[in-house]
Amino acid sequence: MGLLIVLALLFATGSAVEVYTHKELEAVNGTDTRLKCTFKSDSPLGDDVTVSWYFRPLWGGTDESVFYYHRSAHPPPSGHFVGRAFWDGSISKGDGSIVIRNVQPKDNGTYLCQVKNPPDVHGLMGEVQLRVVTKVKFSEIYILSLVIGVSCAVIILLVLSVVLFRYCRVQKKQRNTAVSVLECTEKLTEKPQDITEGTV
Repeated sequence: MGLLIVLALLFATGSAVEVYTHKELEAVNGTDTRLKCTFKSDSPLGDDVTVSWYFRPLWGGTDESVFYYHRSAHPPPSGHFVGRAFWDGSISKGDGSIVIRNVQPKDNGTYLCQVKNPPDVHGLMGEVQLRVVTKVKFSEIYILSLVIGVSCAVIILLVLSVVLFRYCRVQKKQRNTAVSVLECTEKLTEKPQDITEGTV
């Protein structure tokens, strides 16, 4: 009975640990990929904090342990993440991230990040859906940046074309005016000679 009361008090006083992860992540085949997992806890972050990473394959089956951290890093002793999962977090900064090296198509699936900081031991696990591809697709931000860049280049070219066209037009007009004045001057100097010859 006394044990039940103690457990009830622990559950009553314990708060939930808030875990934040990217919902979806795309990685190029053969590259190193960081799985981000940050967390917040109402209790001070101490030596009792544990971070557990699990892998859930796309084809189903039981969850596989990817990484475990408690006071120090504990890479998996077996499985297909051996020698490829590394700690890349900082407990004092509320970061429980890891890096998976040389990701392969077989790494496609859901990665679960669970953080416990007694007495804060409750809370939902963070989930990251990893998709390994041969090439990274352009995101909406890259496409938008590309469209804006091309549009700016077209506008600049149009402005330069209009300015150049007007400049050439003015130069041509000035050349035509100079020729006309010259011709008029020649005609004026010829007329007196014609008149003199006619009178004689």
